[in-house]
Amino acid sequence: MKKYQIQTYNHISNHGLHRFPSARYAIGKSCDAPDAIILRSHQLATTEIPPSVRAIGRAGAGTNNIPVAEMSKRGIPVFNAPGANANAVKELVVCALLISARNLMPALSYVAAIDKSAPQLDKLIEDGKKKFAGVELPHRMLGIVGLGAIGSLVADTALKLGMKVIGYDPEITVDAAWRLPSSVRRAASIDELLRQADFVTLHVPLLAATRNLIDERRLAMMKNGAVLLNFARDALVDEQAVIAALRAHRLKAYLCDFPSAALIGEPGVLALPHLGASTAEAEDNCAVMVVDQVREYLEHGTIQNAVNFPNVDMPREVPYRVAIANANVPNMLGQISTTMAKAGLNIHNMVNKSRGEMAYTLVDADSPVEDSVVRALAAIDGVLSVRAVPAAEND
Repeated sequence: MKKYQIQTYNHISNHGLHRFPSARYAIGKSCDAPDAIILRSHQLATTEIPPSVRAIGRAGAGTNNIPVAEMSKRGIPVFNAPGANANAVKELVVCALLISARNLMPALSYVAAIDKSAPQLDKLIEDGKKKFAGVELPHRMLGIVGLGAIGSLVADTALKLGMKVIGYDPEITVDAAWRLPSSVRRAASIDELLRQADFVTLHVPLLAATRNLIDERRLAMMKNGAVLLNFARDALVDEQAVIAALRAHRLKAYLCDFPSAALIGEPGVLALPHLGASTAEAEDNCAVMVVDQVREYLEHGTIQNAVNFPNVDMPREVPYRVAIANANVPNMLGQISTTMAKAGLNIHNMVNKSRGEMAYTLVDADSPVEDSVVRALAAIDGVLSVRAVPAAEND
């Protein structure tokens, strides 16, 4: 029986790691030939990923710290845990909404600076009360850029608080659309959303197309006195443009999860030390989700929530299975079938799915897939990785 080796970086919740059966898995921070890597925020260098690695699991949503493009070239799926920390981030966003609406940032600073031995302490406190009067959230417009797991939860909570909600997400999935409250108004563009919102919150991944999504031009579109919240990724926002908008009093406040040298101490900025997913519950949920996905892949070849592979599932009816990652090019299935037929293998079942330039194929055979067949499949032009998946074991 094969014993898989799992290498971990960062602290991974034991609620997740305990889901690896000890009889079949060895887990540690140092492994000679790990079958998979599980990590959180560690910046994973390509040189840290040995040839033995078959999968990488990120116990969180973002995968900026993983060389995903290089892993795709090697036929290695990179799993994440979308939605597992959504409630934690939602709660922090709602907290930020309330902090900004009630001017709690400057109010707290004001009280902290008061000399408690001052003879007119009560008057100083009352003066602060007058200075920091805020607004209530009902009937204010919240603009949500990105309507995935987190964005939809934020929308639902904002509506329950009496806010109006407008959202924008050109890449919204069917599942996300089903989750979205029907009273959320859809914007045709980010620009339309920015012009109407009193508060704007960002919930999109960091990609080439979203880097500096909120820049000088878009900040100028926002209402005077609007509030910007960013609990997604730091580089979605042009920090210098935000600082300029704050200093010009066009933007009331910027609340984010990403302190930087430019932002720290800047009036109107509340920068938290990346607390979005920092709850015990979120860490447990992320670890459980990603461990289950990595385990299913190693033991059965199935894929769920890989950022660079299609979702693929096929029930096992026979014990002999081969998993093939390949470029999405014509006649690949024909070449795979021909290679297996030449080896005298009868294909019991087969599934092939693609995602962009990547394709993934599971093939079940009626007899064992020998190493020579694996090598022949690997030699096909366009094949990135091939693995004979061991017969399933009982827990």
